Order: sequence, then C-alpha cells, then structure tokens
Amino acid sequence: MTALALEETLPGGQGPRPCAAMDLADEELAAGLMRGSQDCFAAAYRRWGALVQSLAVRSLGDSREAEDVTQQVFMAAWHGRLGYRPERGPLPGWLVGITRRKIADALAARTRRVELAAATAARLRLTETGAAGRPESALDRVLIGTELGKLPQVQRRILRMAYYDGLPQTRIAELTGLPLGTVKGHVRRALHGIRRSLSGGPDEAEQ
Repeated sequence: MTALALEETLPGGQGPRPCAAMDLADEELAAGLMRGSQDCFAAAYRRWGALVQSLAVRSLGDSREAEDVTQQVFMAAWHGRLGYRPERGPLPGWLVGITRRKIADALAARTRRVELAAATAARLRLTETGAAGRPESALDRVLIGTELGKLPQVQRRILRMAYYDGLPQTRIAELTGLPLGTVKGHVRRALHGIRRSLSGGPDEAEQ
C-alpha cells in the first residue's frame, strides 16, 4: 500500500497534501504523530515503511502478506500513538516492536488456516491420494458436491474459494467485500453443517 493510500484510510483523510513533516527530525516527527498529525503519519510511513515491510517479507516470505502486515503496523501505530513513550526508545524501535507482534499474528493465522484446510480435507475426504479409480472416491465427491449445494450461496462461494481455489481468508474478504471475521464465521458454520450432514447427525436447527 502506498503512503497516500494508507493515509486515506485515516479519519478525515483528504488525499494528497504537501508534507513538510518529511523534513522533521525523528523526535519531532514522533511528537507530531502523537499529536495526531496526519502529515507526520504519512512522513513516518515514507521514512520507515520500507524497514517494516522488509522485516515482514523476511519473516513471512510472501510480499502480499508483508504488505498487509505493513498496513496493520502503521494503522496500529496511528490508533495506539498515545501509548508511545519517547523515553523508552526512538520511534523506529517502537514500530519494529509492533511489527514483530503483527508478524507473529500473521504466522499464527497462517498455521490455523493450514491446520483447518488439512483437517477439512481429511474429514471430507477431498484429497484423492491413493484413491484413484476407487468407486467410493467418486461417491465421496458426489456426496460432498451435494452437501455444498445445500449451503447458502454466500457460504458455498466462500468454501469453494477457500478449498477449491486455495485462496487465504484475507484474500476472500477482499474479493467478497466481507469483513474477515464474517468470512471466518461462514467457513466455520459451513464446515460444521457439512460434517454433521455427512455423519448423519441432527442439523444445527435441531440443537
């Protein structure tokens, strides 16, 4: 994300403005950020955004995910700017600390996605390793296809994007325009309903 695009996500962001804050010393820039100056925020992004993104790329190995983390870091810095204490260290060090936490969150989320995908593939028998040509494999695919057809349209679309197209939930949220939490909720409810239906148990309405 560019500095301008990130700036426009702030309350009252009004597009490009001259940013004399770029000429400020680090301490003055930090003080301006704490006062809520959007010019100082934009200048901080331009000055240290590459540092944050390089750390994220190095840890995550994915430039798109690193861009997301970079945006999260600077938005967290903006919303938590009153928590910055200059006496504890310079602003770049504070940003690096936020970056490490956001990287840890991204890695944890990635692990959860991988575990969910693996568990779903195993439980729904979507993988065909060692099952080529077996009649029960074809039957499994038909059953799963039938169960997908029973889902609400939005859940069916999200599940196909996640498990057939291999898209991460953050990307699904971008493509559908839904909040990430909503996407996760749809995936959870859809998988729960399919597993319950295939196991012959009562559906959620009966609980």
